[in-house]
Amino acid sequence: MAIDKIVSEPSLVAVLQISDQARDQAHALLRLTDEATDAPTSAELQAEIVKQQKHLFTSISHLRGLHRNACISARETKTQTLEARQEVDRLHLQLQNLYYEQRHLQGEITACESYDHKYQQLPLISVEEFLSRHPEHAEDGENEIMVARIDHERMEREDLEQQRQELLKRKQKLIAENKRRKDDLANLDQDLEKFIDAAKPILELFEKAP
Repeated sequence: MAIDKIVSEPSLVAVLQISDQARDQAHALLRLTDEATDAPTSAELQAEIVKQQKHLFTSISHLRGLHRNACISARETKTQTLEARQEVDRLHLQLQNLYYEQRHLQGEITACESYDHKYQQLPLISVEEFLSRHPEHAEDGENEIMVARIDHERMEREDLEQQRQELLKRKQKLIAENKRRKDDLANLDQDLEKFIDAAKPILELFEKAP
């Protein structure tokens, strides 16, 4: 592929054009120099050689200026490219950090969703039975209904605990009452034995009477 088909930057295209122009001028100057060597140099030929030399020096000077500008532009482009690359690297690193954070959060979400919560082990009544008892929650969402069912279970257990405490108090009261009666029976047995012992002399008198 020709060089002019590859290079599209205007400043570089100008460099190529001036370079081609200087090359053609150099070839023309060489031809004139060869003519001057082969035959005596005329005034016209000498003037043409000087003219071509001036054109060539002008083109070379112009080419040097374009080359200097091209080098400066290349350094600036290199600096801009480096800055752009650093920005791309920074954004890429930031994207990687976001990706790792996303994976971490997805793992946390999965762990939370698969966590064996204690409330799932509670012997709650079914949703249908709960809604039949509390129709005011019929329009609530799933989470609200679950919270209400747990609260219902808590109140049920508190009521049962209160009943248990009352039954326990009654039990303690009955145990104390039974103990008191048992003690009363034991005291009655002792009094009866004392009465029998005290009545023995009287029985003996009755037995000895004619």
